[in-house]
Amino acid sequence: MTAQMLRGDVAVLVPAAGAGVRLGPGIPKALRELAGEPLLVHAVRRLGAAPSVGQIVVAAPAGDVEAVRELLAPVAAVDVVAGGASRQASVAAALRAADASLGIVLVHDAARALTPPDMIERVAAAVRSGLPAVIPVLPVVDTIKQVDDAGRVVGTVDRAVLRAVQTPQGFLRAVLVAAHEAAVDEHTDDAGLAEKLGVPVHTVPGDEVAMKITRPLDLRIAAALLTS
Repeated sequence: MTAQMLRGDVAVLVPAAGAGVRLGPGIPKALRELAGEPLLVHAVRRLGAAPSVGQIVVAAPAGDVEAVRELLAPVAAVDVVAGGASRQASVAAALRAADASLGIVLVHDAARALTPPDMIERVAAAVRSGLPAVIPVLPVVDTIKQVDDAGRVVGTVDRAVLRAVQTPQGFLRAVLVAAHEAAVDEHTDDAGLAEKLGVPVHTVPGDEVAMKITRPLDLRIAAALLTS
């Protein structure tokens, strides 16, 4: 296999150091296999196929940096650094290793291993147009209830104004750097850090194929998508 060459104007950070507890005991989630290959390989292959991508930085488990570097070498030209104790710390570590000349930075979860290259391009293009922060989203199709600590329903949320957020999330580099430098607590995504700074976060359409592989059932669904 020949590694994909990266020539675009976008750096992509891939935090891949998490244990993935909900996927069951075993090796780190990004290294769990889907159709015979680790999730991380699937994710990096699709990132490398997006024309905008000029650099991929993977934050791997601290003890697996060299193994991950060797794993990805045939797939694409990838920089691998040691991740941190949290997703946010891993993103920050990857950001420090990103090429400072690339003014657009995407953050992508390895667990969204099937994200199509055209969705990656959609996010990159939106940031390139001048938007400071961009997230791909899907409409929420389930009814959402708000409950109290006792599990009692206290209200029904209007799903028309809700969106499910996916990755990659895109940022002007200066925005993402400032957001991480100002962070005082943990957030589940980088757009949340940008919101804390008062940065407007814009949306673009996501893709149902870019599902997050979190549970054993998700692996079976993803395997079915690969063969459909």
